[in-house]
Amino acid sequence: MSGPVLVIELAETVPAISIQRLRELLVRSSSRFEEKRVGEYDLNIHAESLGIADTGGIDGRRPVMVSLMGPGVGDEGIFEAEHADEVDQDPLIGFTPTHAVDVIAFCDRPVDHVATALLTAAVMDVIGGIANAELLEDQVPIVTGLPGIIATMTEPWPAAYGSGEFLRAWARQPGFRLLQ
Repeated sequence: MSGPVLVIELAETVPAISIQRLRELLVRSSSRFEEKRVGEYDLNIHAESLGIADTGGIDGRRPVMVSLMGPGVGDEGIFEAEHADEVDQDPLIGFTPTHAVDVIAFCDRPVDHVATALLTAAVMDVIGGIANAELLEDQVPIVTGLPGIIATMTEPWPAAYGSGEFLRAWARQPGFRLLQ
């Protein structure tokens, strides 16, 4: 079963020292960690390590993939395919992404949505970037006033761009849910 996905848009390649810090964060926060290649990690994140106290009565270890991509790292073709149908992001976020990080949960319970948002915020604390979150139409008014929001759009599809602060604030909203 697939779960929620968030994308971190990056203005430039991630320096090697930041990739090492990202790896260290993920190792510390995981019960299982596999580095498939530099910048791509398959892991079971501890929900508790992200500050999630209520896991809904299920195991707090959540399967997640964190994947850095773009020229010189990861699959450049996937990066290009994922960004081919994007609107011009420069006016929205102040740059045209050259690289990105996908944070992908492999389960779809409420805790997985919160864990994906909080893990994405933690990754952003290490490497920077701006979160790109696709929304349902009724979520646009909810996220618009949150701290750390940089931009929202409704065409060609609803989306929000924001900081780690935005993701943390949004994850605290009643009924919080990411798109898959």
